[in-house]
Amino acid sequence: MRIREAYERRKASARSYSWFDAGHLFVIQELERCLLAALQRHDMAALDSKQILEVGCGNGHWLREFIKWGAQPENLAGIDLLPDRIAQASRLSAPGVLLTCGSASQLDFADGSFDIVLQATVFTSILDSELKMQLAREMIRVLKPNGVVLWYDFRFNNPRNPDVRGIERAEITRLFSGCRVALERVTLAPPLSRALAPYSRLGVYLLSSIPWACSHYLGTIQKLG
Repeated sequence: MRIREAYERRKASARSYSWFDAGHLFVIQELERCLLAALQRHDMAALDSKQILEVGCGNGHWLREFIKWGAQPENLAGIDLLPDRIAQASRLSAPGVLLTCGSASQLDFADGSFDIVLQATVFTSILDSELKMQLAREMIRVLKPNGVVLWYDFRFNNPRNPDVRGIERAEITRLFSGCRVALERVTLAPPLSRALAPYSRLGVYLLSSIPWACSHYLGTIQKLG
């Protein structure tokens, strides 16, 4: 219920997430470059043969991006807690993508089912510590031994949004204990992006290269052993 109400409130600021907003466009394009680079570093560039799961898939944006990058629709799965978001993802996504409405803390997949498991701004929306731990365990459970979790989330709190709670490096490491965790700071803080991007893409690009100005962690998480 709390998450549903939070997303209803977020609709009121939908303009900030518009493709016609220069700041949002810069953030998404930069994130796309970073995700592709992370996949290439882990020998995951041949996406046509990879089984891929997104937890908290929303309207399926990143699932559609995976198809654009070469993944096969029948190899993609997404799960989201909110029925209206799954309905939207179903309308927008290619036939063959498996979409499920439910909690990612109880995944209905066998152990070692996926080469890639993505979560993007899901954990910061969960305020219950045990639920976060349960979700992390499930993500690792369904990951193949040589697979990779792609992590993208806020690293600190948003003072204007009490519905999210930032997750720093130490907490991510605890959530995925026994795993190899590699993190980098990305994404210029959204207020700065929105303010500057309409006037200077170069300025946004230069600021986004300064770690302390970035609001998110992009990471890869792998099983050890």
